[in-house]
Amino acid sequence: MKKDIRIADMAVGDEIEGFYILKTAQNKVSNNGKPYLNATLSDCTGDIDAKAWDYPGPLGPNEEGKVVRLRASVSEYRGSLQVTVDRIRLSDENDEFDLSDLVPVAPMDAEAGYRELLALVASIEDADYRDVTEALLERHGEIMKTMPAAKSVHHSFLSGLLMHTLNMMRQADFLAKLYQDTVDRSLLLAGTCLHDLGKQWEFEYSELGLVTEYSTAGELLGHLVMGAQEVSDAARGLGIPEEKGMLLQHMLLSHHGEPEFGAAVRPMCAEAELLSMIDKIDSRMEIYRENLENVAAGNFSGRIFALEKRIYRHM
Repeated sequence: MKKDIRIADMAVGDEIEGFYILKTAQNKVSNNGKPYLNATLSDCTGDIDAKAWDYPGPLGPNEEGKVVRLRASVSEYRGSLQVTVDRIRLSDENDEFDLSDLVPVAPMDAEAGYRELLALVASIEDADYRDVTEALLERHGEIMKTMPAAKSVHHSFLSGLLMHTLNMMRQADFLAKLYQDTVDRSLLLAGTCLHDLGKQWEFEYSELGLVTEYSTAGELLGHLVMGAQEVSDAARGLGIPEEKGMLLQHMLLSHHGEPEFGAAVRPMCAEAELLSMIDKIDSRMEIYRENLENVAAGNFSGRIFALEKRIYRHM
């Protein structure tokens, strides 16, 4: 029995016992009519799928984001590791574990990354776009620096939003120069920096700082609308010209590209079009990065819901 082994160090055949975060949990029924728990476990090194067969509860979606203690065995399914749970319960006050071993954190230096983000914002030449962006970072930057970018799918770890935004800002800076005859660099960088601003109100968080569910405002409005509202208020307060305020709002409202993917409107200027593509590139590359960590070289992953396909690890 291996105790408190990290997910990244697990191997087929391991018998494990320890503490992990119950990242996702679904109570399901198998083909033979028996209940089971379909879950994702996480620690600071990554995620792993978990199944607890013949499991009627009590753990389920309400316990997502909490720490659990379990005994399980590690196996392989379609080229990816997974654990089969024998026993599982919520941690209690008598348990001893180090939270720093459990909470997944972006693979970056957050302070250095935030300084780089601020430097890119300071390089925005248009004073109006720069002023709005800096004002909103002054108001919300500390939250952006630490919060996840999502509940799952991609960048769902601490400082995930900073990592996602900084990666996108680097791309935006490069592509604005490449397409300088078509793209307003100032608008593109400002919109990119602020595109997920509304996510801080879209989610509910666990005591560990991880996303557990969508907030009421997140369900009813969504981060695109809430972010655009915040931009509108800031632009109005700073006396920014109306068209510039609208363009910035349009960047946020359209950055999902198409209404079927959650966009409030379709991109109608070059900068909005480019932002939606940059967002897609970074989110999909992060999905690849996170999933390939759990796939052995020369194997395919299981079907990845967000990509609607399996992926192959060739190295």
